[in-house]
Amino acid sequence: MSILLKYPTPYNLNYFWNIGSLIGIFMGIQILSGLFLTMFYSSYIEQSFLSVVYIMNDVNMGIYIRFMHMNGASFCMALIYLHLGRGLYYKGYYNYISWFLGVSLLLMTMAVAFFGYVLPWGQMSFWGATVITSMISVFPWGMKILIWLWGGFSVNYPTLSRFYTLHFFMPIIMVPVMFLHIYFIHMKGSFNPLGLFTKSLTFNFWPYFGIKNFLGFFFFFFFFFIIVFYYPEIFGEEDNYIEASSLITPTHIKPEWYFLFAYAMLRSIPNKLLGVLVMVFSILIFFLASLFSSFISMGFRFFFFFFWFFNWMILTFLGGIHITSHAIFLSQILGIFYFLFFFFMLIF
Repeated sequence: MSILLKYPTPYNLNYFWNIGSLIGIFMGIQILSGLFLTMFYSSYIEQSFLSVVYIMNDVNMGIYIRFMHMNGASFCMALIYLHLGRGLYYKGYYNYISWFLGVSLLLMTMAVAFFGYVLPWGQMSFWGATVITSMISVFPWGMKILIWLWGGFSVNYPTLSRFYTLHFFMPIIMVPVMFLHIYFIHMKGSFNPLGLFTKSLTFNFWPYFGIKNFLGFFFFFFFFFIIVFYYPEIFGEEDNYIEASSLITPTHIKPEWYFLFAYAMLRSIPNKLLGVLVMVFSILIFFLASLFSSFISMGFRFFFFFFWFFNWMILTFLGGIHITSHAIFLSQILGIFYFLFFFFMLIF
């Protein structure tokens, strides 16, 4: 504890440096609330939807535990995106090993979130799983892999059971990776808004930065509990309160909001294989950030970043609306700009 209190911290850190610890706390909330939910959830397709209804209606405080877990996933992803954006903005990617582990954690968190989205076995869960997993079929031998993944010729009980196992098991892998991520950050030393890795001009973590962290925690948890208790369905889909049926397709299938930017690019490309590759590389491309040029001026770097950030936000919006010819065209243009950001940062 004394080592933590006296940990040398750059004096010019702002509130964006609270995000990493907030992610850890929200991950802990997800694990604990998930453990409680596993006590009542059933992965049999005849019972899974009803088990969620039972948790919501009959389990003592079950409705709040589920809403905490459901909205906690969105908060986790929002914080991870902010954490990633801070790393891009302040050049945190020069700590290569830590950056690589961080992007790996992003991919694992996305996978866990997707598996968890399928578990309630509502209409959007079922059809979301069907659409997303069907993308594997575009690759060579993809159909054989898809049948193996499904455990049959469609999303069914084996699929749900496997996703439940993976949703439970993957956080066990993520925890040691998170500790490695933190270890390599502290081994090299925390960078700061100036983009420097230095141990000069530092203060002890406590009391100044400790109090600063508590203020950040208070703000986020205040907002989190307002969502949980007053607006719990703000990130939800009404179709997911209808039990899954392979005979009825929802009129507008879309993933959770944190996948919408990639989904917008996917559905704007007529060629299925190319669309899937663009969607996959829209995430994997973050690994290339460690190769960004160090010669580009700060002014151009920040201009590129904010242009890319607003581009990402518009893509997220386009991924959530009904598809039109204008939305497709705009998604194609913004998708090109999305990848051009990384191209310019690599060559300049």
